[in-house]
Order: sequence, then structure tokens, then C-alpha cells
Amino acid sequence: MMCRSAVGRAGRSRDHASPFRQNEPVRVSHVFVFPASLCVRGSHGCCLAAGAGSGRKDFEEDPRVQGARGHRRSVSRGSYQLQAQMNRAVYDERPPGSLVPTSVAEASRAMAGDTTLSENYAFAGMHHIFDQHVDSAVPRLQFANDDKRLLACCSLDGTLSIMTLSPPPPTVKVTLKGHAGPVTDFAWSLSNDIIVSTSKDGTLRIWNTEDGRCIREVADPEGSELLCCTFQPMNNNLTVVGNSKHHLQVVNISTGKKVKGGSSKLTGRVLSLSFDAPGRILWAGDDRGSIFSFLFDMATGKLTKAKRLVVNEGSPISSISARSWISREARDPSLLINACVNKLLLYRVVDNEGTLQLKRSFPIQHGSQPLHSIFCPLMSFRQGACVVTGSEDACVYFFDVERNTKAIVNKLQGHSGPVLDVSFNCDESLLASSDTTGMVIIWRREQK
Repeated sequence: MMCRSAVGRAGRSRDHASPFRQNEPVRVSHVFVFPASLCVRGSHGCCLAAGAGSGRKDFEEDPRVQGARGHRRSVSRGSYQLQAQMNRAVYDERPPGSLVPTSVAEASRAMAGDTTLSENYAFAGMHHIFDQHVDSAVPRLQFANDDKRLLACCSLDGTLSIMTLSPPPPTVKVTLKGHAGPVTDFAWSLSNDIIVSTSKDGTLRIWNTEDGRCIREVADPEGSELLCCTFQPMNNNLTVVGNSKHHLQVVNISTGKKVKGGSSKLTGRVLSLSFDAPGRILWAGDDRGSIFSFLFDMATGKLTKAKRLVVNEGSPISSISARSWISREARDPSLLINACVNKLLLYRVVDNEGTLQLKRSFPIQHGSQPLHSIFCPLMSFRQGACVVTGSEDACVYFFDVERNTKAIVNKLQGHSGPVLDVSFNCDESLLASSDTTGMVIIWRREQK
């Protein structure tokens, strides 16, 4: 294990954001439509799973629970059942032994190689440690989209950092300062030129990632704490925000105004958000154990509540990650859920309203902290499939979703507190993890 003193305090930075400009227009780069096989980054209503109820359950054994710039693009409204059938058809048409589900996956297959999951997720050790947020928890971190070197994180100290990992040495490129309270979440725009962030100070801020300027500040109309945010994947002019008063709201960041019809109320504080790949379904999780699905109108930004699943009554849904295609063995759209039940949960999306059916679960220590998990970005293109999660035992866990027994592929140790978030860069050469002590560790994967 590498101690912090061996690396030094190179992670600290004295960069300051330029003065805030209230009326400067926000420019978001053109949005591209990706194949359904690619990963999506990092409600009150009917039940998502028929008969799903409350109370702690054995999730695997109870069948009732298993149940350029801002332009909008129209997308197909085909069902998830049809998508799964199409995925299977593409796979079945390929020669025997082929591991690649689509023709566009050849580059990813080349990066993944023909190694086993255990071999592929072996790590050489710590590449670097950032400690600029030491003594304040770092709840979220994420590599920039399709990028190997840019990483951002937010802290409960009220700031965000953008770090560059190459060329060496790794350094803090810019610090985003302006929030008057803990920063709870953030998201990169598709082109990586904009970051949006939410804070307990009740504001959404839009930042220029090149120089750290705050382009716009949008105050919550209810004056409540903002707890999570995500970009609409097909229209990065629109951001969805969740607050502590149970409300979900679509905001146009170009104007700073709420979208008419783009709001809804959950049963608790909104903690987590995730869109499907086409941007047609939004899932939202709250602190009372419910996951709601919403249909998103691409033309107007309107939200329509569709389904609800109570994962476990009173257990916060701290993380939701959506994926269109996990692997050749698991070809259905899926959700990865952290829900404070000492398990990481993998659900299958079974229809075009976001109905969920539990596929399996993995044991982790998770009882209270806001832990997050991810699908590995290249796992669709090799034998097997892997997910990564933080844990309250200060470890990072890798699980093979196709193994029925001994699903743990790897376990990284080095943090001194609960690991809150994890993020891979686009080619999986580096993994970043953050914890409650403010430490950010960059792990280097072994090169084969």
C-alpha cells in the first residue's frame, strides 16, 4: 500500500475560478447518437415489478420482487423487449465463438483483448493519489467522456476539481469554486466543455471546464438542497435535477429556466438519476427505497411518470447506472443499483416503460453511506461481464455478473474510509476511486 506522504501533496492546487458572469450564454457541443450497445454514463406510480412490496427481502429468491450544440434528435420509441430481441438476433447471426456483438465494437474488442476477466482486471498498484480535498468526503468522481486523462470530482468542502493524469506528473488542472455549501453531484457534458454541479446551497452551477469559470447559477425555486443531476443524453441543453423536497425538475441550462411539464414528485429525497441510452426513459431513486421510471418527451422535455419499484422500504437508493447491453450472455438493457441493503443489485429492464426484474445481487458492505457503482466500459465486448462498486469496508470490488459462484473478480485495498465512488477511463487503463476521507486514488491496470 502506498501512503499519502510517499506521493506528496501534489494534488493541491491554488487555481481560482474567474468571476461569475450571470448573463453569459451556455454553449453545449453537438450531441451524437450512439449505438445501443454503448454505456450510458458516469415517481410515484404503478409498481415496476408486479407485487413488489416493502420490507427487507431475500432479493434473489422472492419472485415478486424480480419482476453542434444542443440540437434535439428524434429517437425510436421501440420497446425494450424488441431491443433485446434485436440484440439476440445480432449475436446469433455472428460466427460461433465470436465475442463481439456489433460491427462497431471491433475497436473495443482490440482494447479488451482475449484475456479472462480476472486477468483483465488485475492492477499493478496505485498510479497516483490526490489529496486536495482531504478531510472532506468526495462523494462523486468521473472521467470525462471518451477520455483517458481528464478526471473530475466534487467535494463536501464546496469545490470541484478537474485533474489531468497525462502527461506526467498528474496534476490538478483547475478548481471550481463558487458553491456556498457541500457539492453533492456533477455531470460532464458529452463534449466535456461543460460541467453542471448541484449543491446543498440550493443552486445548480454551470462551469467552463477549460478555465473554471462559472457560466451560470440557477437557484432552486423552493430553496431546497439539490442532491443529484444528470444531462439528457440526446440534448445536453437539458439537465435533470433532484432536490431534498422530493422534487425532480428538468432545467434548460441555456436559459436557466425550468422546462414546462418537466417536473414530478417522488416519495422522498431524490438521491440518484440515470437515463437509458436513447434518453427516452429516466430512472430516479429516493431515500425511502423507491425507484421511479419516467418517460421523457424528446420534443418538449416533459416527464410522464410510468412505474415504481420499492426495493426495500426506508433504504436509500444511492446510485443508479443504466446499460443497454452487458455482454453476449446478458443481452438485455440493465440497471445497476446501490440501495443500502448490503448488496449490489442488478436489474433487467423488461419493457419500454422501465419495468424492472431482478437478475441477481452481489454481497457488499453497504448500510448507510452514499455508495456508487459502474458498469465497466468495455465489458460488452469480451467473454463475461464485470461491474465495479465501492464498499463501506474501504475496498473496491469487481464482480462478474455471469458467474453463479465466486463472483468476485478482484478486490482493491488502499483507502482508509468507505469508498463512495469509482470511475474507469474510456480504455480501462486507469480506475479512480474516492472515499469519505477526501482521498482520490488512481489505480493502474496491469498491461498485458
